[in-house]
Amino acid sequence: MAKNFRSLGEDVWKTRIERINLEFFVFTYGSLVVQLIKDFEDFDSVNKQLDKIGYNMGVRLIDDFLARTHIKSPTCRDFKAVAEILAKVGFKMYLNIVPTVLSSDNSKCVLQIDDNPFDLNVELSPEMIAGGLWYSNFYCGLIRGALEMVQLSVNVTFLSDVLRGDDTTSLQIDLLKVIDEQVPEGDE
Repeated sequence: MAKNFRSLGEDVWKTRIERINLEFFVFTYGSLVVQLIKDFEDFDSVNKQLDKIGYNMGVRLIDDFLARTHIKSPTCRDFKAVAEILAKVGFKMYLNIVPTVLSSDNSKCVLQIDDNPFDLNVELSPEMIAGGLWYSNFYCGLIRGALEMVQLSVNVTFLSDVLRGDDTTSLQIDLLKVIDEQVPEGDE
């Protein structure tokens, strides 16, 4: 099954869709982080804003993702499959990287991002590290927003980051609950 997801990610990446240049996106993101640091002067607030930006992106990207991949929602009920789809299809589709799923069960998974494009040309000051800045924190919101749209409430946190002096960059995704699909009143 995992091999099928990997080939699906490759197939979707190869399609002729309009993309922005990844380097342009990475530099724009860097400028955004610098501006947030200037505006908030508090790294916890910057992390929250990056999470919020990522969440809003995830909420919108999931529609594009589902339309291009034709993955059906019942597949998203198996959290192990969700981790594989996220790593091998989602990340490949939008960033041309494939994180490694280090551990996965039906309630949590760990993704290791070996080639994080947002780490290129970036150095965090000791003050930023001590202040708790997670430079790529938009990933947390992005994953949370996208999965919420397929009825999965998750908590996403960084475990480690190369920019903070760790050997690897890894995220933990904890499944909080499967959200019951609710039909608005009068739409029965």
